[in-house]
Amino acid sequence: MIRILVAEDMRILRDTLVAVLKLEDDLDVVAAMETGGDVVSTALAYRPDVAVIAVDLPSTDGIVVAAELHERLPECRTLILTGSGRPGDLRRALAARVHGFIAKDAPVNELIDAVRKVSAGVRAVDPQLALAALDVEENPLSRREAEVLKQFSTGSGAAEIAAGLCLSYGTVRNYLASAVTKLNARNRVDAVRIATEAGWL
Repeated sequence: MIRILVAEDMRILRDTLVAVLKLEDDLDVVAAMETGGDVVSTALAYRPDVAVIAVDLPSTDGIVVAAELHERLPECRTLILTGSGRPGDLRRALAARVHGFIAKDAPVNELIDAVRKVSAGVRAVDPQLALAALDVEENPLSRREAEVLKQFSTGSGAAEIAAGLCLSYGTVRNYLASAVTKLNARNRVDAVRIATEAGWL
């Protein structure tokens, strides 16, 4: 019997996932939740074999949760569900040692097959999502440009970023400007969007 934890914030989808998985003789859903903050503690209590985690969870990003789960409970394998299919999410997921990555609108049989594969230690990645990730060009940002842009994405201003990274105010502005230029973005906010979707932040 494969023990499964489900983390999905949309109740109707979460209930549907649980019901569909429970129909299978070899699958058992031992826990279901709507926020990322409860995943690790619940997994430690119930010891699931597979955690099916939505990429966009309230309170904590699903991929961040998966990475923490891998550290705290490495025997539990993770399967990420994505609604957006952003190429950057797949790259981040693989870096976080996620075992599976499929679209939320995948057919039910593909989800069930992915759960079984992941449980058996086999990678299960949606081919279309993998191709989309391969189509994304190389990161044009330098390490420092990405670091400054990431700080900006959290709401920090140039002066605050400069103080935090021990840089001058002018240097931070230059890094932000060069990031905007390299990404062909309209402005700093657009640069954050482009870099995030590509998985560069």
